[in-house]
Amino acid sequence: MHIRKYDFDYSRRYFMEKTAKGVLGTGVLGSLWPMIGNTGDISKAYPDELLSVDAYTKGKVSTGDTVDANNVEHVKDLLDPVMYMQISQMGRRIKIVPSTTDVTKLFPADYLEATLRNQGKAGMDANGNIITKATGEPWIGGLAFTEPKTADEIFGGLSLSWARHDVSFFGIEAKALSGKTGKVEYEYDFAWAEKNMTGMISAPDGRKVFKEKLKDELRRQTIWFSYPNDYKGTAFLSVWYNDQRKFPDLYGYLPAFKRVRRFPANQRFEPLAPGMTFFLSDAWGSGDPFLTWGNNKIVGRQPLLACQSENWNGDVDNWSKDHTLHGGPAGETFFETPVELCPDVYVIEAEPTGYPRAPVSKKRVYVDARNQVYLGYITYDRRGDLWRSFEVGFSQQTKGDLAVRDRKGNPEWSWASVQSMDVQTGAMTRLNHAKEVRGGIKTGFDTTGTTDTFDKYLTRQALQRLGN
Repeated sequence: MHIRKYDFDYSRRYFMEKTAKGVLGTGVLGSLWPMIGNTGDISKAYPDELLSVDAYTKGKVSTGDTVDANNVEHVKDLLDPVMYMQISQMGRRIKIVPSTTDVTKLFPADYLEATLRNQGKAGMDANGNIITKATGEPWIGGLAFTEPKTADEIFGGLSLSWARHDVSFFGIEAKALSGKTGKVEYEYDFAWAEKNMTGMISAPDGRKVFKEKLKDELRRQTIWFSYPNDYKGTAFLSVWYNDQRKFPDLYGYLPAFKRVRRFPANQRFEPLAPGMTFFLSDAWGSGDPFLTWGNNKIVGRQPLLACQSENWNGDVDNWSKDHTLHGGPAGETFFETPVELCPDVYVIEAEPTGYPRAPVSKKRVYVDARNQVYLGYITYDRRGDLWRSFEVGFSQQTKGDLAVRDRKGNPEWSWASVQSMDVQTGAMTRLNHAKEVRGGIKTGFDTTGTTDTFDKYLTRQALQRLGN
């Protein structure tokens, strides 16, 4: 017999009290990380109402249900404002799946192992950069602050390792839709390559290669377009520094000019390609070094319905989600995304203090306390009005007997889809994490043929070569 020790509103009062005091931490009934270290099961850290939408809504909405305009009011306080608007006004629907209590399904295995191995070793220097306390050197890998106390610690963690692999190479299908017609106006295929220079977790030999030559760099990241033909060869390279006060060096190759040129920092607040609503600043909810933004603060802590599991379509050709399209003016604006009740979500905000000409006045980021990845990202224009939403869907890459596995045989974990919307115009850019896209671009991680990623994609010489 299960005796309910806490009443229905206990968690809401708990979150309000902690937020008012500026206290973060993890868990409600107990701290997460001792449980994660012991069994990986965090179910004892939260009351029933935070692990079951059935309990939270008192049976008005249940796991397995589809939420649409007819029943969205029952879960309104579990949605970010853009998702609520999309469901209530634009015909979007979401399907509720069980909440994940086995945290091993919310991380790449190597990253989780590094997090457990390096717990308690992170600190911040006098400039606000995350360091390894014992040496004063850049962070050695994994999640830096498992029990965060400030918004800075969360933003810093988001910035240090985007994809949570040493090397990531994504094939991406992008479709940009008109807000008026709801039809696709632009279609792109591109590669997204990123490599961490410090904080590496699974390639110690690789760390030696870059330790001296590029010791001041945190990561390099390249975008290279392979379709359509009139945009083919366009490429951008971002060079990030360990010092998060420094702006990334941004280089681009434009086929029309047949040369690599350097772009100003504010170029990060412009569409990645014509028709897109996706800016470099949006990437991973932390597209700019976190110390180039400021006035970071905690504005809330709450449960949230978000895309954290069952989003990988490994049983569908090229991992596509297009068969789930619905909603909007033409019935094809949104992917149908499985969402789960994420029991503990930090709501944090920051302002672009280092970018005086930025078109953004602030950003709001929803971060899952269980694995500290962003679930939703919203920006406001200079007038303070809601402007854009960048919503990601994550998943362990397993489905039935199908799986993508790492070098140790563990299932991989990654993002599966992005829905980037300009709320003011209705324009939508849908990104699908594909198995392969035109140009011979195949998704891969640390041990799947990506050891030459640096030379092929992450230098200025590589941009020139790719463009030609």
